[in-house]
Amino acid sequence: MKEIKAIIRPFKLDDVISELHKIEGLPGLTISEIKGFGRTKAKDVDDSFQDGLHNYVKRVKIELVVHNDIVDRVVSVIQETAHTGNPGDGKIFVLEVFNTIRIRTNERGEEAI
Repeated sequence: MKEIKAIIRPFKLDDVISELHKIEGLPGLTISEIKGFGRTKAKDVDDSFQDGLHNYVKRVKIELVVHNDIVDRVVSVIQETAHTGNPGDGKIFVLEVFNTIRIRTNERGEEAI
C-alpha cells in the first residue's frame, strides 16, 4: 500500500478528481485546502497573498491510500491533469503505508482500504 499526497492548484481540482474517478479500484480520497510557499517564498507570484509577515499561496492537498498496482496510474493522472507548466504547479509525494485499520469493522491491511 502507498499513500499519495499531491499539492495542486485549486482551479485544477475538479479536473484531477474527474480523471481519478476513471481509475478502477480507486478506494477514495481526502481533500484539504492549504496555504504555503515554495522556493520563491510566494514573492512576485500572481496568486500569492500576505498573512501576517509572510506571503503564501493557496493550494489544495489530495491524499489517497491505494493498492500498489494502481500507484503509477494515480500519480500519472495527477501529474498530467494538474500540470500547467508554470512554477507553483505543486508536488506529488508517494509514501509507504505499513498498515491500515478500518475503524468500523476492524479490518486491517489491504482489505481496509
